[in-house]
Amino acid sequence: MPEGHPALVRALLDELDERSAKPIGDAAALVLEAVAADGLVHVGGAGHSLALVCETFYRAGGLACVRPLWDPSVLPLHDATASTGAERRPGLGLSVVRAADPSPPDVAVVFSTSGRNPYPVEIARECAARGVPVIAVTSPEASRHAAARAGSRLTDHAAVVVDTAVPPGDVVHPPGAARTAAVSTVLAAYAWSRLLAELHDLAAARGLDLPCWTSANVPGGDERNRHLLERYRHRVPELGGPPD
Repeated sequence: MPEGHPALVRALLDELDERSAKPIGDAAALVLEAVAADGLVHVGGAGHSLALVCETFYRAGGLACVRPLWDPSVLPLHDATASTGAERRPGLGLSVVRAADPSPPDVAVVFSTSGRNPYPVEIARECAARGVPVIAVTSPEASRHAAARAGSRLTDHAAVVVDTAVPPGDVVHPPGAARTAAVSTVLAAYAWSRLLAELHDLAAARGLDLPCWTSANVPGGDERNRHLLERYRHRVPELGGPPD
């Protein structure tokens, strides 16, 4: 049996499964209703949660009907310290949602481990106010240990909360005095992968064909993806303009 860090990460994955098996199923059902009605899945996050936005978008096996909710200022690669300030700045999340203009039958997924900064909270609050159900992928425990900066928390605006089981502070090594080895990306990416698997099974049971990307690095991948690009590029600007 693996010990140390590998065992700890596996234990956290098991904890996520125990806490969030039903919420992930509920989230998959919400996504399926949106996809079946030709809606979009709007996905938001800031800072390192943008890694999860990338995980949902234009990804082999992922949904083609995903529209990222983002602004360059919340990307750490753009300016690390400024990105922290941006996700704490009131109004930015609201403006991002207004620009995307989601509406039913769309659904929104918001990734934020602490769920306390204005950016993810505003995205969730505005989507919910528009009648777009919100799936929060977050850690309620980490959120409880962090002071709210937006008057409410991400979970306050979510129809479904997927608990990632990330401990406060994110890092887990060494045990008892953790200083390194953050786990939020690993756990949230697993939660999304499990959601996609459940979504596939729900769709198959209803005889629905999900609009999923094929890897461009396998034979026929570009050809299979071409019709999805044509179907969604006018609704998802991040997919780019018309092909050459």
